[in-house]
Amino acid sequence: MKYPILDNINYPKDLKGLSIDELKALAEELRQKTIEVVSQTGGHLGAGLGVIELTIALHYVFETPFDKVIWDIGHQTYPHKILTGRKDKMLTLRKKGGLSGFTRRLESEYDHFGAGHSSTSVSAALGMVVARDLKQEDKHVVAVIGDGAISAGMAYEAFNNAGYSKNKLIVILNNNDMSIAPPTGAMSKYLSKISSSKPYLTFRNFAKQALEFLPSGVENFVKKTEQYFRNISTVNDIFDDLGFYSIGPLNGHDLEDLITVLTNIKEDKNVSSPFLVHIITEKGKGFTSSQGSIEKYHAVNIFDLETGEQKKSANSKLTYTNIFAESLVKIAKEDDKIIAITAAMPSGTGLDSFAKHFPDRMFDVGIAEQHAVTFAAGLACEGLKPFCTLYSTFLQRAYDQVVHDVALQNLPVRFAIDRAGLVGADGPTHAGSFDLTYLCSLPNFVVMAPSDAYELASAVKTAAYYNFGPIAFRYPRGESNLLSLDKNEEMFTIGKGRIIKLTENMEDSIKVGFISLGTLLENVIQASQELEQEYGVMCSIADARFAKPIDKDLIRKLANSHDVLITLEEGAIGGFSAQVLELLSNEGYFDQGKLIYRALYLPDKFIEQATQAEMLMEAKLDKGGIVSQVLNITSKIYKREMV
Repeated sequence: MKYPILDNINYPKDLKGLSIDELKALAEELRQKTIEVVSQTGGHLGAGLGVIELTIALHYVFETPFDKVIWDIGHQTYPHKILTGRKDKMLTLRKKGGLSGFTRRLESEYDHFGAGHSSTSVSAALGMVVARDLKQEDKHVVAVIGDGAISAGMAYEAFNNAGYSKNKLIVILNNNDMSIAPPTGAMSKYLSKISSSKPYLTFRNFAKQALEFLPSGVENFVKKTEQYFRNISTVNDIFDDLGFYSIGPLNGHDLEDLITVLTNIKEDKNVSSPFLVHIITEKGKGFTSSQGSIEKYHAVNIFDLETGEQKKSANSKLTYTNIFAESLVKIAKEDDKIIAITAAMPSGTGLDSFAKHFPDRMFDVGIAEQHAVTFAAGLACEGLKPFCTLYSTFLQRAYDQVVHDVALQNLPVRFAIDRAGLVGADGPTHAGSFDLTYLCSLPNFVVMAPSDAYELASAVKTAAYYNFGPIAFRYPRGESNLLSLDKNEEMFTIGKGRIIKLTENMEDSIKVGFISLGTLLENVIQASQELEQEYGVMCSIADARFAKPIDKDLIRKLANSHDVLITLEEGAIGGFSAQVLELLSNEGYFDQGKLIYRALYLPDKFIEQATQAEMLMEAKLDKGGIVSQVLNITSKIYKREMV
């Protein structure tokens, strides 16, 4: 597709000579280009479409990359990437070796801060502003943050610090009444009140017009007068009270107004406080689809450019998220103490289904994972059964609360940990690599990792009826092997695994015992078949089910009857394998040199975005990787026996 203006724009400097009318035409081309790209790559669409005009205005007014623009989360940065030298690489978006779906410092000098989680931009930008002033540099720093993101405590902390510091920081509050899901909470209502306040808007228009015609010497008087009117207005501005000079709300799609306001702020040399520019935008602006989306096309699959219809999976197998949600609804029908909690991810976690059945027992607390955990702890104190349902990568943000408010008090909070392990195209910022490590190290915790769909249903039931302390279960992103849950789940015995296959006692063969945790089990089964059929290595397989407490009897049984014992987990070092290693070491299994033990887990690095299969291959946790590692171990045994 040809774009008369955009085709000639490679870097922000190319914007400088364009007229306002040309910039407006560019905005439409950039919007269409973004839609065209995402139709072929999939990814985060709606957020970027909402900030097309803002993106152009920022790069037009400021001297990027000398001036710094810090984007929150990064969902909205595809247009930014197109304008900053990456236009020809956009079809590699979210693919192995390609562009990240978020900002990434190593990718471009225009990406000043990496982001994959929300609510970080103001804190990072303030750090850069203070560094600028300490180094006596003359540059501007702009932080962009969404209305959903300021529901997080970190954002409030940053605003509080920035307002007190009096450094010239520019914050753009992008209010589209939508983060990932429709926003919740008092701040959302507050921003809506400001946005719809006619007196506030009327006075803003008056102030803008007055500043255009009054002599420059009267400017300070006008600003003071505006502050006076704002103070006596029925609509107070919390950002002014925090020490910001607040401007807006403005129409975030009016390119000319955005350029005027940002230019005035840029050229103001006398201000001694941070600015906040409050803009109103429409998430997903310019894109429509027959399928519709309550989340305004936050994340989409590859779709038809003309109809907007997204490509569907070739089959209709249940996702692990579906299975969790169905299982929880089923149990909640029998137990009215079951409560579900999510942090701005009702559909992503499947709890939108729970909410339809039990609207009074489902709580979306907004982007506030720390609050979600301690809120769940409070519910548990009163005898309810909260399921705190978060992506693994987001639970990391609430670790202090998990330790102090849940584990230390031994409260029976249930943690449903979605997107555990490697997640594919979203890359390392969203990988659930660390939950096993940081949960298994905590006293009082029970940690489960079901190996398939039925096992997940059983884990949900087990958690529902476990009342002796905190319990967590982790499950991956993606489809299961089931079209429907057609049999009843069974409860686990805490700390007990299961034998999948026990090899015959063949004296002349090397015997390998696998203890698999989680959904790697299928890869282990396939690898063992190849090892036996192609290489004569006899294999036993166990499903651990529990990362903590471990099944000591099962581990001893395999350790006593096999030459090699191998544990596998889709997590970082220090999780399940650390528990096993402690047992084997303390009980002297290595003293006589008869047992070889190896732990297979994720490598000690952040794995860049790719498909989940490609990431597992890089981690050597796919079938081929497991086979090659076992053969490397057994070859050493053969050499030892020859000697």
